[in-house]
Amino acid sequence: MPRRKLHIAVEQLRFVAPFRISGYVFEKQDAVIVTLEEGAHRGRGEAAGVYYLGDTSQSLVAAIEGCRAEIESGIDRAGLQELMPAGGARNAVDCALWDLDAKRGGRSVLALACMPPVRPLVTTFTLGAEAPETMAAGARRFVGARSLKLKLTGELDLDLARVDAVRAACPDAWLGVDANRGYAIGDVDALVRGLVAARVSLLEQPLQRGSEADLEGYVSPIPIAADESALTLADTAGLVGRFDVVNIKLDKCGGLTEGLAIAREARRLGLGVMVGNMCGTSLSMAPAFVLGQICDYVDLDGPLLIANDPEPRARYADGTIWCGPEIWG
Repeated sequence: MPRRKLHIAVEQLRFVAPFRISGYVFEKQDAVIVTLEEGAHRGRGEAAGVYYLGDTSQSLVAAIEGCRAEIESGIDRAGLQELMPAGGARNAVDCALWDLDAKRGGRSVLALACMPPVRPLVTTFTLGAEAPETMAAGARRFVGARSLKLKLTGELDLDLARVDAVRAACPDAWLGVDANRGYAIGDVDALVRGLVAARVSLLEQPLQRGSEADLEGYVSPIPIAADESALTLADTAGLVGRFDVVNIKLDKCGGLTEGLAIAREARRLGLGVMVGNMCGTSLSMAPAFVLGQICDYVDLDGPLLIANDPEPRARYADGTIWCGPEIWG
């Protein structure tokens, strides 16, 4: 067997425009790209890490470098789960291993993962938190979008004005909102009432991570999704009775291997399943696109937020995303 070689690169991604969420404004972001080379075969994976956990490109690279010997010695995906903790560093290596295994075996990742036949996925298109009229104008520019996700900031009156403006601009679109931990439990009732009036279909992460118990037994007419409150498989069981949906992001959980495990466990527990992203290029979306084949909600518009997504790219058309094997897997 040819000796495996590990290559690590860091690329700076430039946002098309400043992207605002609760507590943060993003103008650029680093992507860490892992390439595993074995003879004529190359597998790639990309990660951005998790900003609210303090990840940086330097910390991700250091974590991968710290495992270089084991990775280059031929570790497999199961061994990687034991070697590296969950997070962006493991995600990049795990996805590169999936890609490498597919190319060595002449089979797609979908086949390796025993997934259903691939299909285009309806994805949300995200609107950063801006003035209501700005968000409404942005929504109109997403020609053909079927689903929109609005970022909120925890300012109740302003957030509801944002939702109302986008609903007026797009009366037939599916709407979801992401509060990014901007609210306290005392304001959730008022928020939910306003969202119901605007026909919003999903409320993502209203409370801070660590405040999950405040939602114990809370009955909402809108499904509530856990994002920051659900990082890994170990968090999944604790969502029952507090959340309705788990948002799986490969940078949080540490790769497609654990992402698939979370989806299956969530189904067993009666939770809905969502796939999201920490932004990134089409290379980052492609493994999540595989996971999205078994999800209820798909949020994979990250490449549209950046100005320098390299070819080959994910295709967006008629409100859907398609990631072909020329990108990954």
